Amino acid sequence: MRYAIRKLVTLVITLFLISLLAFLAFSLIPGDPAVLQLGINATPESLEALREEMGLNRPLTVRYFEWLGSLFFGDMGQSFAHGHSVRELLGDRLIITGSLLGMSFLLAVGIALPMGLLTAGGTEAGRRGRRPLHAAMTIVTQIVMAVPPLFLGLILTFVFGITFRLFTPSAFVSFRESLGGYLFYMLFPALAIALPKSAMIIRLIRSSVRSELKKDYVQTAVSRGNSPRAVLYRHVLPNIAVPVMTFSVLALIMMITDSIVVEQVFSIPGAGRLLIGAIGARDYPVVQALVVVIAALVMTLHALTDILARAIDRRITL
Repeated sequence: MRYAIRKLVTLVITLFLISLLAFLAFSLIPGDPAVLQLGINATPESLEALREEMGLNRPLTVRYFEWLGSLFFGDMGQSFAHGHSVRELLGDRLIITGSLLGMSFLLAVGIALPMGLLTAGGTEAGRRGRRPLHAAMTIVTQIVMAVPPLFLGLILTFVFGITFRLFTPSAFVSFRESLGGYLFYMLFPALAIALPKSAMIIRLIRSSVRSELKKDYVQTAVSRGNSPRAVLYRHVLPNIAVPVMTFSVLALIMMITDSIVVEQVFSIPGAGRLLIGAIGARDYPVVQALVVVIAALVMTLHALTDILARAIDRRITL
């Protein structure tokens, strides 16, 4: 319980510091949102009036604490570029990006676990018999790990969208129009994000399992008459659960940044695409809100992973 409380306190402090840095960074960088909206030919009076309306003329500290207080109660402010509530703008976009990340993570883990165990488990004689499979898997994972999600997305678009015409590139299907069409369209960007991370997890599982199989407790379990499968699932897997789980969550966090790029490739109207547009338009409320939301997600995943790892292995400390 104390461990969880310490992680929660660390999470709150970190989020506060990130919110402060995000607010200061986007408030001090060059660029005037009023000029971007009205144009360079706008009169000084109209620019001053718009800055006053946006609240840009107030002291920085006052603006920060007002924004932080509103954010605490769920009010993310008004978008400079769109003129709507930031909360409304993020609604469907967060759902889209969240579902993309969820599909990517499930695909990565769903591919990595069976393939990693298939190429690593078994007896020494069995592994020698599967050497061609091991060699092929090593080559494939090495290649897939080296391909960026951006390039992989372009390959999937060319192969499945243009060549085989399984989907129409850039023709995003909303989940409000057709859930089946939405899930099918999202399958391809999810694969572009998932495959490189899946290759990383496969290599981690293989190396972890092989390392454990060389330890004395495995030899003892085998000498007692346990089958290789029983040794793998009852003894080896529990011992590699924490590192594999931790790395899988780190892979999920890396997928967040990958999704920003992949959303551009597949023309997905998600949070990443909104973030890129907001940065270009100097739409500070949207950028600041997204930075805080992403940071909160990352820090929460880290905290939950640490707490779960602590529950699995009590030797782990803060």
